[in-house]
Amino acid sequence: MEEELRCARHASIDYAAVSAPLATPSVPHDVRPITVAVIALGKMGLPIAVQIAAAGHTVVGADVDETTVDLINAGKAPFPGEAGLAEALAELVPAGRLRATTSTAEAVAQAEFVVAVPPLMVDIDGNTDWRIIDAVLEAVGPALKEGTCFALETTVPVGTTRDRIAPRLAELSGLELGVELNVGFSPERVFSGRVFEDLAKYPKLVGGVTLACERKIAEHYRSFLTAEVQEMGSAEAAELTKLVETTYREVNIALANEFAMYADRVGIDLGPVIAAANSQPFSHVHRPGVAVGGHCIPIYPRFYLQGDPHAKLVAHGRIVNEEMPAHAVSLLARDVELDGKRVLVLGAAYRGGVKETAFSGVFPVVKELERLGAIAQVVDPLYDEAEITGLGLAPWDGQPVDGAIIQADHAEYRQLRPEQVPGAVTVVDGRGTLDGQNLGNAGVRVRRIGGGN
Repeated sequence: MEEELRCARHASIDYAAVSAPLATPSVPHDVRPITVAVIALGKMGLPIAVQIAAAGHTVVGADVDETTVDLINAGKAPFPGEAGLAEALAELVPAGRLRATTSTAEAVAQAEFVVAVPPLMVDIDGNTDWRIIDAVLEAVGPALKEGTCFALETTVPVGTTRDRIAPRLAELSGLELGVELNVGFSPERVFSGRVFEDLAKYPKLVGGVTLACERKIAEHYRSFLTAEVQEMGSAEAAELTKLVETTYREVNIALANEFAMYADRVGIDLGPVIAAANSQPFSHVHRPGVAVGGHCIPIYPRFYLQGDPHAKLVAHGRIVNEEMPAHAVSLLARDVELDGKRVLVLGAAYRGGVKETAFSGVFPVVKELERLGAIAQVVDPLYDEAEITGLGLAPWDGQPVDGAIIQADHAEYRQLRPEQVPGAVTVVDGRGTLDGQNLGNAGVRVRRIGGGN
């Protein structure tokens, strides 16, 4: 189990940084210092730990990865790209306000407040694997002391906090729920790369298994956040809010994808259409694309469907989005008879600038190409040949190809040059970010999803 936990902590949500670095977290004043335990020091957990410590509390963070713990205790960031994190660690760790340990029980035993952000793993079909969260509960429960508040921040299906988390913690601790032990849910609503900015900007949602639990947990959050802390009335309401946020995005993308497939059938460029529709305040259509990947949008709507299997629109949105890799291949097939042809897939990552392949479109794109008899090869500026091979994909051998599909919107592909796709007759822009002038000047045709061409 420890090895599973070590691997899983690297599956934290990873978004591209989109804001300027912040020197320090934004913190409230006049705080009554307490000791807080933060469980799982990944890209979400560690910035939260820093935010809490910067507000004047003492934080003991727990993580099963010894390298992560050692780096934190040395005052160094264990991962790059989080604005303000390295500077804050360099200040807070030597000051004795933040330290890390591999012992979850040790961290929890000292704490009045426990914040847990362990990953909830799913397989390629979206089936939930509870082993990591259950292992965290087994470590946390016996170490809880009377009066402790426990908040789960990991996105979960509705009902998880009340039906799975709270009963097990009460059983393991021997504490009476709602009286001696306060349990609730507070979803993370931040992007890695700008966590401190987002913590200061977006309301923090808190739901408890009882109203007393909710009130006490909310007060803890108010002690280290300057943003509004909003009490939702129940753990289920907070859980559902997070799922609504992400499911909205999936369904909106699916709508854009349906528009794109129609536009490609009838020969209309959808880009100006969406821009025109969004020029008034009642429309906010997202952008179509070859795939919806990552650790959030492909997964959390499945969590919603676990609780609401009658949700027709949400279920259809997932079906539509899963059709898009085949649609991208069909655009290439308009110009290239794929059987026996060499096709280069540009990008193994699920999105540009992020070295992560969770639910990446590269896998269904390659599968569809191979189904039609094509020889699919993959290249990505973030992955070497050995890493691509390790993903079960064939790395590009550098030889000429017959066509190409842009699967990830890496910056390196936005001004794509003919020598990057030698021999290609057509390049399919799966992300709508390609400036095709270089290719067009060389006689290479560019087809864009929703481009109508």
